[in-house]
Amino acid sequence: MAALKEKRTCGQRCEDFGRFVWNSDNGTLFGRTPEKWVYISLYYVAFYVVMTGLFCLAIWTLMYTLDPYTPDYQDRLPSPGVMVWPDKYDEEHIVITYNSSDKVSVSKMSSCLHNFLGQYNDTLQKDCDHNCTKGKYFMQHNFLPGTHTKESCSFSVSQLGNCSGLHDPTFGYNCDMPCVIIKMNRIINYLPSKNNTQDIQVNCTVLEGEENVKKIEYFPENALMDRSYFPYYGKLAQPNYLNPLVAVRISLTGKRSAKFQCRVVADKITYENIHDPYEGKVVFTLQNLHVPSSPSSVHHHSSTL
Repeated sequence: MAALKEKRTCGQRCEDFGRFVWNSDNGTLFGRTPEKWVYISLYYVAFYVVMTGLFCLAIWTLMYTLDPYTPDYQDRLPSPGVMVWPDKYDEEHIVITYNSSDKVSVSKMSSCLHNFLGQYNDTLQKDCDHNCTKGKYFMQHNFLPGTHTKESCSFSVSQLGNCSGLHDPTFGYNCDMPCVIIKMNRIINYLPSKNNTQDIQVNCTVLEGEENVKKIEYFPENALMDRSYFPYYGKLAQPNYLNPLVAVRISLTGKRSAKFQCRVVADKITYENIHDPYEGKVVFTLQNLHVPSSPSSVHHHSSTL
């Protein structure tokens, strides 16, 4: 039977560890002589210098081949998305509700539109008109010298007429003629139509509650998104670019509630993608929560006075 290994004391273990750290007999530090530590340190320094150099070279090569003005790969839909303001995108379905008799509700809606349209101020847009020809795509193949940017066509808020907030700061939310703003999202180098003859137009239809809609008006005239705002060349190339807008003023009646679908109509814009409800169109419900007093209650109230 083999003899049992003698159990080492704590002092002996500490002594062994100390000898491992520094062995005076062999002149080793942690099992290696100082000369070997120098060699291995130089090896790892050289190794990480080479690895760092290769990594930096790879990053430099990648950045050198990338165009900061045009992404090499765009994982986007073939048609742009469409949005509506006042925005209510915290819900699965867009429901724009307001109360025309409630000042707080009216102020909330009008403030949302004023904030959104602030960047379209006529004064701010004065410097953006550059060689824009209405009705034609604004193709720019070269950058401006010095700034290395491209020109942008202005879109002033006054083009939205009665829905600009200039004449009616409440945008019609104090009555039954509210305004909504339709905007198409940006896609770099995208042309909505294949030629220079087809209009890019917003068209709104009533999906539910048609009997509650008296009239639909568009601003600018004919609900056009002029072709001169396309193509968009990117934020770096066009820092002053603003999307063209179309305002829709809806006259509500009856129950003052209806569901709408607003499409941007052009031959290259699709809207039937069931997986993306905002591609080429936006669907929303507009509802006035104000309940007018009935004639009988008004008569009763006046008689009690």
